[in-house]
Amino acid sequence: MKKHLWTGFIETVKREVVPALGCTEPVSVALAAAMATRALKGQPVRIDAFVSPNLMKNGMGVGVPGTGMVGLPIAAAVGALAGEPDAGLEVLKNITPSDVANAKTMLDNNAVSVGVATVSNILFAKVTVETADETATVIIADGHTNVVSMEVNGEVTFIADQTSDAEPVKKVNIFEEATALDIYEFALNAPLEDIQFISQAYDLNNELSKEGLTGKYGLQIGATFQRNIDRGLLTGGLMTDILRRTSAASDARMDGAMMPAMSNSGSGNQGIAATMPVVVVAEHVKADQETTIRALMMSHLMAIYIKSYQNKLSALCGATTASMGAVAGMTWLLGGEFDQISSAICSMIGDITGIICDGAKTSCAMKVSSSASAAIKAALMALDGIRVTGSEGIVADNVDASIRNMSALANGAMTQTDVQILEIMVHK
Repeated sequence: MKKHLWTGFIETVKREVVPALGCTEPVSVALAAAMATRALKGQPVRIDAFVSPNLMKNGMGVGVPGTGMVGLPIAAAVGALAGEPDAGLEVLKNITPSDVANAKTMLDNNAVSVGVATVSNILFAKVTVETADETATVIIADGHTNVVSMEVNGEVTFIADQTSDAEPVKKVNIFEEATALDIYEFALNAPLEDIQFISQAYDLNNELSKEGLTGKYGLQIGATFQRNIDRGLLTGGLMTDILRRTSAASDARMDGAMMPAMSNSGSGNQGIAATMPVVVVAEHVKADQETTIRALMMSHLMAIYIKSYQNKLSALCGATTASMGAVAGMTWLLGGEFDQISSAICSMIGDITGIICDGAKTSCAMKVSSSASAAIKAALMALDGIRVTGSEGIVADNVDASIRNMSALANGAMTQTDVQILEIMVHK
């Protein structure tokens, strides 16, 4: 076992699995707006934002918590007027109806604009807030909370990692040396006290699921499953429960519920997809607390590992890759070992690779449920010794090679898919 990687694994999970209130792309714009406002005296009178194409795609149609509206303009406005700049991805946690009303007034007065920036960054948001006498600009890039510069009244007040003649600091990637087997061994053998923090993912995402099952949000995917169980058109059972409870959490999250999700790799839906299927299976097999924690850690870290080979935002739906993390935890809970987990991930790559991300919106709950369905199907196949083989499509014999093949597709040919998706969306 590569125990020297374990500290890095823990640090990575703590960094990538964090609470997020609302879809993280509009929240990133709200955060930049809130930070810009803090640098100024007086009330904002105008906001101008420029974002990368991928951020625009993911922010156009998704609900912004507490506002009853969708899109980046309302996120920028309410973030500037009432955001908590030190709250990270929970920047909107304290907004009030009065704040929302004021933000809507700014939109009605055409005082908020959002455009596409010509930048190479996959994730980029530049927000300028003006008061009667002052102006501040904040730029977030390459990470949803990663502030790279701030300018107040034309004067640069902050630049991240500014160096003179020194070489740029190389970002350490803990996964350069790691494999899927290392993640499996870590999740099973790490001291419980070092990993039990992951139980917060259960706490947050399960509450979000309960909220979604009320039927008040989005396309009501989770509630639809429940209604049809009650009608007798669907039967209960493990698969139905996984779909019902997982999609319900996404329903609530994508339609602006004022409850945080535990995210994964910068996405609340990815956090839900990596959490809820594992939770349902753990409850089904009556797993004890330690077993559940280890399964959740396996799922979340595997999801981060898979995502680490891909761009932060792409044309490949992130719920699919997060569910590949979930299938690891699910397969183990159902009695599988690493060989079965590898088979299950490979089968999922052969099944749902290619599901596109056409922006964040309520219908993402359908993709979350489809990914969860693929996960339990692949887990059950693997337990019976069945998998998509290395002679089929992009799947390789080795799980790590299969992950790299899928990621090459996402980072390569699917970049043009992303361009086409945004072109369609902005001209509808």
